[in-house]
This record gives sequence, structure tokens and C-alpha cells, in this order.
Amino acid sequence: MEKSSLRMTGGTREAPVNISPAVAANAEGEEIEVLESTEVIPVAPEEYDPENSGFISTERFRDLLATHGSELDPHKLEVLLALADGNADGKICYQDFVNLMSNKRSNSFRRAILQGSRQLKGCSLRDEVGLGLSQRLVRHVAYETLPREVDRKWYFDSYTYCPPPWFILAITIAEVAVFMYYGFQMDRLVLQVSSPSFLKSPLPYHPQLRAQAWRYLSYIFMHTGIEHLSLNMAMQLLVGVPLEMVHGALRIGLVYVCGVLAGSLAVSVTDMTAPVVGSSGGVYALVSAHLANVVMNWSGMKCQFKLFRMAMALVCMSVEFGRAVWLRFYPPAFPPCPNPSFVAHLGGVVVGLTLGVVVLQNYEQRLQEQSLFWIFFCVYTLFVLCAVFWNIFAYSLLDVRLPPPP
Repeated sequence: MEKSSLRMTGGTREAPVNISPAVAANAEGEEIEVLESTEVIPVAPEEYDPENSGFISTERFRDLLATHGSELDPHKLEVLLALADGNADGKICYQDFVNLMSNKRSNSFRRAILQGSRQLKGCSLRDEVGLGLSQRLVRHVAYETLPREVDRKWYFDSYTYCPPPWFILAITIAEVAVFMYYGFQMDRLVLQVSSPSFLKSPLPYHPQLRAQAWRYLSYIFMHTGIEHLSLNMAMQLLVGVPLEMVHGALRIGLVYVCGVLAGSLAVSVTDMTAPVVGSSGGVYALVSAHLANVVMNWSGMKCQFKLFRMAMALVCMSVEFGRAVWLRFYPPAFPPCPNPSFVAHLGGVVVGLTLGVVVLQNYEQRLQEQSLFWIFFCVYTLFVLCAVFWNIFAYSLLDVRLPPPP
């Protein structure tokens, strides 16, 4: 099947070009591909864009495909139109169509094309009625995290709660359980860090014990007090669970663990005498990535009260960060060992704004095919290696006076 290219950009139209994208589906409907045609099929642009607006309506686009011999079955045609009209405004520009048929098209579209019997409803998900509680939750999560209506519909139809968002739930339960264990052991829930046995646990990162590699990750299970734990758990559950429901445990776990490791390594490089506790590195990585994704796709995000909720998230992050800064410079209970550092928060933010954004931007697409992912991953790996060498050599070379081991 061949068709000509109607190019419309910025309200101006160009004549049909010799090489144009065309849609071809094989007899079994197993694939859709981009063909290049050297034959020009005459198209009168004014027939489809009489107002010279730079756009054509979905109905006129449908007529264009039919006029020039498209043999896509109705279900596949609906999927094509839904993705080409990503904003659901009934208009398609030329660049949208080029992006659709190039490598920028989403995996959800490819999967829908492979399933020829699949049909996406033309109405918005918000117009669906008679949904059960679990379906309403899935719809809510879709609008919270995905900027494109076609991806929201695909996610809504395909999500099965199997597997559930186990990673964030398991981490949260473990962190609460460890906190309660030490709380009863030390008979203290508020400002546990002031207890003489707090840093004697095998979990917190301590500069004198930095050779114990597990502490660079295990410190997330210790918190300075119930006020610290509460803020972290609230953000972790409210943001982490919806993200894991959409992107899966592997991707969200990658962002979380990278944030945790970056947090402790950042402290070991910049705040060399301070210990580290709390899951703020991982939490801030997830929250920062989500907020950045919302800002970058502001017009497509249809979550309710998004400006107010973003402001509240920033307030919660600021309160927790301010608490950590205050505690760091508050006179320590057991000098000369200082209170835990706040730099882990900043390490998590950096991971969220780099690796995290790439992960959330590429819903259902292979990360290994994204060049930006490999750039950030290589930079992160280089940082980890440099931090490891710093921990091995810098402390002795700089003659850093470390606090005694707990």
C-alpha cells in the first residue's frame, strides 16, 4: 500500500514529497511497518486542511487512508488513530504521524497492532461507568502516572494486579518492622538517634565501618525517629506504589536502589565524618523522578489538582530535608560523633532527575534501546567507581579525623 505525504508544519503546507511513510499490515495482521514509496500519489492538501491550520481532523485522516488504499482492519485503524491523536483533541499534525511510524512509536501501540482483535474505546477512561473498586484504582493510577490517553487505556485494559506492587510494600514493611524492633529495644520511638545503642546496630552507615559494604544499602532500615519514618513512609507509599503498578518492580527497584546507594556514597565523599540512616535516598529518587515527569508532560497529565498536589509534595520534601539539616547541625548526643547527614537526600534527587526520569518517560519501552538511559547509567557507574576509590584512598591521604566506632 502506498500513499503520499501531506506535510503540515506551523500552519504552512509543503508539496508532496517523493519519499513518504506508509502503513502496511500483512495478511495475518502480525506486524506494521514503515515503507518508503518513490511513487507520488497526488493529494490536494486543501481538501484535508482547507483552513490552512497545519492539522487535519481524525475523520479526514481516516478518509485519507481509505482513499489511498489502506487495508488496516477497523480495530487496528482505531489504535492507529488513538495514538496519532495522542492529546485526544481530534486533530493530527504531520510530525505526530511521522513520530508514530518511526522508532518513537510506543510499545503499547506495537502490541495492540499485534493483537488485531483488540479494540480501544473511543471515549475517555474518565467516562467509563460501572467500574468496581479495583478498576477505579487502576484508572486512578493510570491518570496519576501516564501522560498519553492511549497508554492509559492500554494499561487499564491489561493490568491484572499480578504481580502486585510487592517491592515497595516489602521495603516499607521491613523498614517499619526494624524501626519498631529497635524502638522497643531502646524504649524510644522519638529521636532514637539520641540513644547510646542506636549506632551500634549492624545496619547504619558509619565512616569508621565503611569497609563493611552492606552498610551502604542497609542504612535505609534505620530511622532517627518516628517523625523521620512517618514522612518517608508516606511519600514512599503514595508515590512508589502507583509507580510500581505501572512500571513494574524491576524498574522502580532500580531507581530506588540507585538512589539509596548514591545517597550513602555522596555522604562518604562530601560529609566524611557523618553516619547515614533513613530511606530518604531511595524515596527522594522516586519522588523527584515522578515530579519531573509530571512537569515535563504537564499538558498530558490529567491527574486532579496536580498543581496543588505537586506543591504539597514539595512541601513534604522540604520539611523532611529541613528536619535532616537541622538534626545534622544540632549538638550531638554523643560527641565527637556527629548526627546523621542530610546529603543522602540530595544524592537521591540527582538519581531521580537523571536515571529516574528516563525510566518513567519510557513506559513499556526497552530501556536498553534508549541512548539517554545508557548515558546516565554510565555516568552513575563512573560516580560509584570514583566514590569507591575515594573511600579507599582519600580518608588516609586527607588525614580525616573520624569519630570513634560505635
